[in-house]
Amino acid sequence: MIAYIKGALTQLTSLFAVIESGGIGYKILIPANLFAKLPALQEEVLLYTAFVIRENSQTLYGFLNSEDRELFEALMNVTGVGPKMALSIIGHLSGRELQRAIHNHEIATISKVPGIGKKTAERLMIEMRDKIPAILLLDPEEHAVYPSTDPHAQKIKDAMSALINLGYNQMIAQQAIKKCLKEFPETIELSELITAALKNI
Repeated sequence: MIAYIKGALTQLTSLFAVIESGGIGYKILIPANLFAKLPALQEEVLLYTAFVIRENSQTLYGFLNSEDRELFEALMNVTGVGPKMALSIIGHLSGRELQRAIHNHEIATISKVPGIGKKTAERLMIEMRDKIPAILLLDPEEHAVYPSTDPHAQKIKDAMSALINLGYNQMIAQQAIKKCLKEFPETIELSELITAALKNI
């Protein structure tokens, strides 16, 4: 698997980017919202990639972070959602927006993505509900489940930061901390929460 590609951005359109690395130009399909986030041509860029092999094609898909790549791969496993539709979803909804839509069962939000009807949106919600965390642990005050007045809020942020600094990605850290908060009392100390979360990874 090609985990990421780092090199000079030599071509950019709303559909794909070409990155030259080691004398090879890699054509990488990108989500729609990534076009405006990439640097000027010839500047260095790093994209996290998913390599999708089909019967008649081998395609690279690129993302700014590993979390979006993991979300893309999870979406592809939803019945009826292939790489093209998964890329479209990520290009129109951020990971946070998708999390919120699934948690709150906002079918209309997901149905706004081009190519996704009500039935596909409903199926996506059912199959993705257990694959992405429902609580936005990175920014608790943005979600009613963990308002800024909740005693867990700062503890969650600190634990998330610690796990990410240790090299774990956001989604894995979120799931581990969420599991710990269900198992342990509210009085758990930050150091104990981090230790317990590491055991759940």
